[in-house]
Order: sequence, then structure tokens, then C-alpha cells
Amino acid sequence: MEIDRAITGSSDQRLRTKYRNATYVIERAFALYQFEEVAFSFNGGKDSTVLLHLLRAGYYLHKEKTDQSYKNQLDGKLKCPIRTIYFESPSAFPEINSFTYETATTYDLQLDIIRLDFKSGLEALMKEKPTKAIFLGTRIGDPNAVGQEQFSPSSPGWPPFMRVNPILDWSYRDVWAFLLTCKVRYCSLYDKGYTSIGSIYDTVPNSLLCTGHSPDSNENFKPAYLLADGRLERAGRAKKFTSECGSASEISNGLNYVDPHRTSSLTASIICVGDEILFGTIEDKLAAALCKKLHSIGWMVVHVAVVRNDIDCVAEEIERRKSTDDMVILFGGVGPLHSDVSVAGVAKAFGVRVAPDEEFEEHLRHLIGNHCIGDRNEMALLPEGITNCCTMRSCMCR
Repeated sequence: MEIDRAITGSSDQRLRTKYRNATYVIERAFALYQFEEVAFSFNGGKDSTVLLHLLRAGYYLHKEKTDQSYKNQLDGKLKCPIRTIYFESPSAFPEINSFTYETATTYDLQLDIIRLDFKSGLEALMKEKPTKAIFLGTRIGDPNAVGQEQFSPSSPGWPPFMRVNPILDWSYRDVWAFLLTCKVRYCSLYDKGYTSIGSIYDTVPNSLLCTGHSPDSNENFKPAYLLADGRLERAGRAKKFTSECGSASEISNGLNYVDPHRTSSLTASIICVGDEILFGTIEDKLAAALCKKLHSIGWMVVHVAVVRNDIDCVAEEIERRKSTDDMVILFGGVGPLHSDVSVAGVAKAFGVRVAPDEEFEEHLRHLIGNHCIGDRNEMALLPEGITNCCTMRSCMCR
């Protein structure tokens, strides 16, 4: 089977490990549920494309173990005729729709097209076709991933089914390493600078991939797999707000230029963590510099606070600000020392755990090489599911 051969023949040890873990989850699901009882949620994006080919590989490995005659029946392009759910939306990119339908034909996916919202669509579908488990391309950095495990029951109030998340622990780098190693087809938008695709109303090419020429043409963006920092894959998601005249407009997400006439729509708070500032032993100058810089790019700072080196104090201040402001900037108290509590405070405010971030650890290793050991590794512990954390002694969260 070509996917299995491509990965097992790769020199990328990390990718091979991720592949083995993901296919184990898939094989486990196929062992727990009848094939007719499982479904696959496909949206045409890079993550679900990875999952499609992992399902093909996992299906092959499962059948190889349970049916001795199966291996001899295979051709080079194994298909996996799994029931596939596609939520079609009028706001989807035409390229996403085309890619989805062509992929379904290529791999014999039994496509169920739903034109309702996710919850209502699932309720209607499961009345018609009872389903016990659904494979999802959720990764830990996704907004809805917090608290999920590789096998997670659906949330209260939703139709009962098991969410199966084989690539939950995969990073942006892992996704592209898999796609490029296996040489499988993916949506063409990723070659035009799109790194995270939503709807036509909230997705633009990632400005970090702009070649420096006019950003008005997709031809002036490098492909998605060249994004250096995978934590910024959602930098192409534009944010919406309603103007005074009531019409919806798109604005930058804070990483690109923001029209200074729209400053009233973007608010930020700054939180400094440090007993030494409260004791008066040092003077805080960074907050003033941040206020000046933020104002120059279109943000209005509405609140500046200094809190103690205490997890609860940090969490309480973030709790107060995160629901009212577009951005909260936190600095101080981030690091491997016992007094550095900011990361734990952010995690507590968002109700998540602190967990190792592989991409950030790689970044640290790039900066300090073999010195990335012991206490320094603790710098790679970040709030789980919160991906827009900045390097060194500062942390930015929404």
C-alpha cells in the first residue's frame, strides 16, 4: 500500500512515529466498531486530507491482520469506501468543493452531503443512518480541540457518538511532512498562500508567505508548506466586525496592517507579571513601549495592570479581560524558574492543562542547540490548544 510504504521508507523518525500512533488509533476504532457504524468527516482541508490517507492506510493494516487473503487482492491505490460526511456551504471556496467531490470519486468515498449546520445535520443524518463513531481531523491547536482525547464522546446535547481524533497531537509541520512525503493531492489553495481555510468571507492568503510583491494576486504567495512557524497557520483568518453603518467588513487579525481609522474596533489589554515592579525595585518601561507600538498599528489599549507572581492572580486578571478585549498581552513570569507562573496562569484562565509543544521545542532547539535540556525544556510547556504564544519572555493570547 503506497502510503504505508512512503512513510515507513521515510528518514523522518518523528513522522514515522506520528504515523504509527495515528494508524493504531484508526485500527483500534475499526476493531471496536463495525465498518458500517463509522463515518469520516471530510471538509477538503489539509488536516482532513491527511486523515483520509491515514484511514486508507489504517484500513489496509486492519484488513491485513484480520483477513489473510486481503493483501493479495490489493492494487497500488487502495480505496477505503467509508461513509463520508461533507457539510457543503454556500460560503465555501469553489476549489474546496471541487477537490472534495473529485477526491470522493477517486477513493470511492460514500459521500453524504449535508447543507445544514453541523449539529442539525448530524441529528438528521444519524436518524437515517445510525453512527457510533466519526473520524475527525481535529488537531490540538484547533479552537474546538481543548479537552479532547483521541477517543472522546460527543458533547452533552449533541447526538451520541464517539469522536475519533487520530491526528490530535499532530503539528502543522507534521501535516505537511505527511502530505509531501506521500505525494498525495491536496486542495490547490494551499499552493496560493492559504494556510488555514475557512469560508470565502474570513480567509485570505497568509501575509507571512507574501513574496514582497503586490499581495492582490495569489501568484505572489509562497505555498503553505513553506510557512516557517506553524503556530501562525491561522494568520490568514480575517476577523469580522460590524461598522457604524451596520455592514460587515473584514479587518486584519493583528498580524497584518490595520487601518488606523478603525482603532475603536480593536481593543487590547496589557498585563505585567512581577513582584519586583509592585515592590518598586524596578520600573516597568515595556508596557509604555507596547502601548505606543500598538497604537501605531491600529490597536487601542484600554487597560494596563501589574499583578503578583501568583498563578491565581494571573488567571483572575486574564479572566476579567479575555471576554471584553480583542487581545490580551501578558509579559513577565514566563520561563523555567519557580517564580515564573504566567504560562500556568494562562492555562488556568482557559481551563486547559500545560503540555509540551513540539514545534516550540524545535524552535528552542534551533535557537540554543544542545543546550535545550533540563529546565530549558520547560520553556516548551504551553497552554494546551492555545497556539498563538510568542517566543522568549512574552506571551500573547486571546
